[in-house]
Amino acid sequence: MIALDLIGIGTGNPRHLTLQAIDAINAADLILIPTKGADKDDLAGLRRQICADLLTNPATNVVEFALPKRDPSIADYRARVDAWHDAIAEIWAENIRAHLGQGTRVAFLVWGDPSLYDSTLRIAERVARLLPLETRMIPGITSIQALTAAHAIPLNEINGPVVVTTGRQIRDNGFPEGTDTAVVMLDGELSFRGLASEGLHIWWTGYAGMENEISLSGPVADISDAIVTARSEARTTHGWIMDIYLLRRRPIV
Repeated sequence: MIALDLIGIGTGNPRHLTLQAIDAINAADLILIPTKGADKDDLAGLRRQICADLLTNPATNVVEFALPKRDPSIADYRARVDAWHDAIAEIWAENIRAHLGQGTRVAFLVWGDPSLYDSTLRIAERVARLLPLETRMIPGITSIQALTAAHAIPLNEINGPVVVTTGRQIRDNGFPEGTDTAVVMLDGELSFRGLASEGLHIWWTGYAGMENEISLSGPVADISDAIVTARSEARTTHGWIMDIYLLRRRPIV
C-alpha cells in the first residue's frame, strides 16, 4: 500500500507551516512538485524553497513534473474540469510508479489547505483507482485565514453566518441569500462589480500571506476601481495572481 500525504503548506509564507507538516515532509520517500510553466514558476519555487529549508532527510527524492492544461475544446465546464483531473491523476500515477522506488510514502505540498476549495483530494481519489493508495491530509493555513489576518477583521458578524463561494456563483446568482457575509474565491473577473454596491463593503487581498501581499478595503462603490487597477498591475508584474475577498452587506444609515 502506498501512503499519500497531502501536506497543506499555507498561503505562501514558509513560516506558516505547522510542525506536523514539517514532520510529514521529512517522512516522505518521494515529494512530487507540479509545475505550471514559466509564468507561474513562483508557485513551484515556493515548494522548492520549502524543501531546501526544511527537508533534512537525505533519502527523500524530490521530483518535478509538468501539469497538463484544461482542454478548451470541451465546452461544458464540469466535463472540462473532470477530464483535466483525469489527466492529472494519470500523470501522478505515472510519476509515483517511476520515482517511488522501494519506499512507500509519497507527498504533495498543497497550496493553502487541501480541504478548502482545492481539487487535490479529488485527484487523489482518481489515483487510488490506479494504484493501491491510502491518503492522509495534513491541514494548512487557509487563504481565508490569511485574508482576515491581512485586514485584522473577524470572519463573521456576531451570530451571523458566512457563505464561502466562487466568482462564477456571484456572477450567475448574485449575493448569496441568507447571509450578510460572503468570502469569494476563484474569481479572476472580480465579479463583485456586477452587484448592487449600496451598503456593500469589500476586503480584498492578493498574494495573501506572501511577501508581495496587497490588501485594499472599503465600500465597493469607492474602492472597486482601485482593486481592478492593483490586480491588473500585479498580474502584469508577476505573470500570475491569486486573490480572495470578503463581501459584507451593512445597513444604510
